[in-house]
Amino acid sequence: MAVGARSGRDEGDERPDDAVEYKAAEGEDADGGKAARPHRSFWKELPLLVGIALLLALLIKTFLVQAFSIPSDSMQDTLQRGDRVLVDKLTPWFGSEPERGEVVVFHDPANWLSGEPTPDPNFAQKALSWIGLMPSAEEKDLIKRTIAIGGDTVECKKGGPVVVNGKELDEPYIFPGNTPCDDAPFGPITVPKGKIWVMGDHRQNSQDSRYHMQDSTQGFVPVDKVVGRAVVVAWPVTRWATLPVPDTFDQPGIGNQAKATALGLGASGLGPVGLAPAALGLTGAVPVVLWRRRRLTAGSTSQL
Repeated sequence: MAVGARSGRDEGDERPDDAVEYKAAEGEDADGGKAARPHRSFWKELPLLVGIALLLALLIKTFLVQAFSIPSDSMQDTLQRGDRVLVDKLTPWFGSEPERGEVVVFHDPANWLSGEPTPDPNFAQKALSWIGLMPSAEEKDLIKRTIAIGGDTVECKKGGPVVVNGKELDEPYIFPGNTPCDDAPFGPITVPKGKIWVMGDHRQNSQDSRYHMQDSTQGFVPVDKVVGRAVVVAWPVTRWATLPVPDTFDQPGIGNQAKATALGLGASGLGPVGLAPAALGLTGAVPVVLWRRRRLTAGSTSQL
């Protein structure tokens, strides 16, 4: 072919069939409209949807909320056997620790459940508990009310009320006909830092901290054993209710651990047994401590 000869069409020219091919490649049909993309079958998408749902449920169970079943009568009448409660697991991830009056779920700290029968779940129950839709039958967890926290002085004499940092507790949540501690009086004792003292609301039917003072943990529950705070009774629907902190734990002075120790007050708060030199210096810090405690308590109860 001679130099300058053309191949039969100009390079800038397009054939009609070329334009159709070009449009099809760009996702358009021959008429200029968008080409319809094939839709996935519902049955092909279903496994993906189920997988995402299970992943979200697992994440919620691990980091946010988990359901637990009440296996005994130790928290009556607040909780009944067979109730399902939702436990807030998010707060501990941000460094928050149990506060007085909160109902908490915790791992067995020192074989408190020794001798208790463990149910044998079937495959379906295991699968549902793994994703958090049912409580695990294999985990040995307990649920009690936090009465005192690290640094508190707590006691209960026969015929008397529970006393925390010199403040008597008014406990309307105790099972009708029960006494605060006549079956197992205790104290005064000081709760170590990083531990809590727990008691059941059905006092005469609760193997709580009082009954494990000879154990390796001396009846205290380590904070790192706490799963979270029970916030709602979710099932059955006829018993739906929140689980707020009772007013008695908000009374002025109950969080004043430092002042009670400095003044040498016994746990009953009946009178001084000595005056420490640091008492005057700590007096100025009392309003700050109370303000901080009230803010932390308000932050916990607002989640309900």
